[in-house]
Amino acid sequence: MASKDTKEEEVDYSLNNPDTLTKYKTAAQISEKVLAEVSKLCVPGEKIITICEKGDKLIEEEIAKVYRGKKITKGFSHPTTISPSAFVTPYTPLSTDEKEASVEIQAGEPIKIQLGAQIDGFGSIVCNTILAQPQDQADDVVEGRSADLILATYYANELLLRLMVPPGLLATGTDEEKAKAASAKAPTQSKITGLLEKVVKAYECNLVESTTSWVFERNEIEGKKKIVIAPGDGTKGEGTPEVGEVWGVEMGVSLGSGKVKQFEQRTTLHRRTTTSYALKRPSSRKVYSEVQKKFGTFPFSLRQLDDERDAKSGVIECVRNNVFRQYEVAGEKENAPVARLLTTIAITKNGITKLGGAPAPEFSKFKTDKKITDEEILSILEQPLTRNTGSKSKNKKKKKPTKKAAATKEESSAEESDDE
Repeated sequence: MASKDTKEEEVDYSLNNPDTLTKYKTAAQISEKVLAEVSKLCVPGEKIITICEKGDKLIEEEIAKVYRGKKITKGFSHPTTISPSAFVTPYTPLSTDEKEASVEIQAGEPIKIQLGAQIDGFGSIVCNTILAQPQDQADDVVEGRSADLILATYYANELLLRLMVPPGLLATGTDEEKAKAASAKAPTQSKITGLLEKVVKAYECNLVESTTSWVFERNEIEGKKKIVIAPGDGTKGEGTPEVGEVWGVEMGVSLGSGKVKQFEQRTTLHRRTTTSYALKRPSSRKVYSEVQKKFGTFPFSLRQLDDERDAKSGVIECVRNNVFRQYEVAGEKENAPVARLLTTIAITKNGITKLGGAPAPEFSKFKTDKKITDEEILSILEQPLTRNTGSKSKNKKKKKPTKKAAATKEESSAEESDDE
């Protein structure tokens, strides 16, 4: 007779198990709901730390509503972070740092909101960029460089998602045509960067260097595979997306050079590693124990711990001995505005399912004289993310994109992709 431990070891945590996808989707629904609520809080004059704290409280409240009475872990896959204009990395200040706790959102700046929930170790992380506007100007049309930045980021992200569909997965036509499509090689990571550059250059923007997408696994948001676009020195991607995988797909676009530098702000975001070390300081052991219990191996902010001051000192030994990994605060080298998106996707036999992500921009609110005219890019943007399984009756005849109709086709293609 098998023991309980043996039975637990035999649980299938892959996407072949419907429960796995359900847990990912539940976490994603929570993440998207909280993202929408936090977006409403991001108005000029509001303190960033206040928004972060409110966002975390909302995540906790939503998590408490699901899987009640079940013996499974659930919690954060990423704390609420609010990154101002030139910030590239997630930012979450501490109340005990007076200077940073007083930082307020400025009118018109692009604000990156990142957060996430996890159910049974299956995490969904989302990030959106919004332009902070006073409430009485929320419906105003955005023009100029701010519009360029938002649209460039959106279309680059849509292109990247389509480049992640395994070759031949959604192929149609004769058996011979399907076989030919399936035999094609997935685009190299340098090819991916090259195509994405065409998109952002159309809007006179640049990719943020070393923007990285990771394969997600149970209790792991930085798996064995990764895609690195516009890689900096010493960075490179590894592996190609395959059916049965979940990915956190990230896009970063800058109005400046896209080069990144370390900012002076304190590192407050950390994640426990699998490294073992006999910590010597009582404060270090206390912090480690609390993190292990509350967050597992998912990222956390020092402000989420019971005693923020103790955490600031206790974390030092943990980082020094690689028990914790710290996420240093980095931003645009020229302090230019940056936009980011992060979408959690599942790759199934029917294509790509957006589990959690940002809503599409309201295109009527963004006005620019720039547009994508590259035929190869427009053709890829027209491709579906998922197979038509007959559940929707929105079949439209596919027309060859023209330069004259480029902007219209970009929008219709992008909007269709968000209907899934």
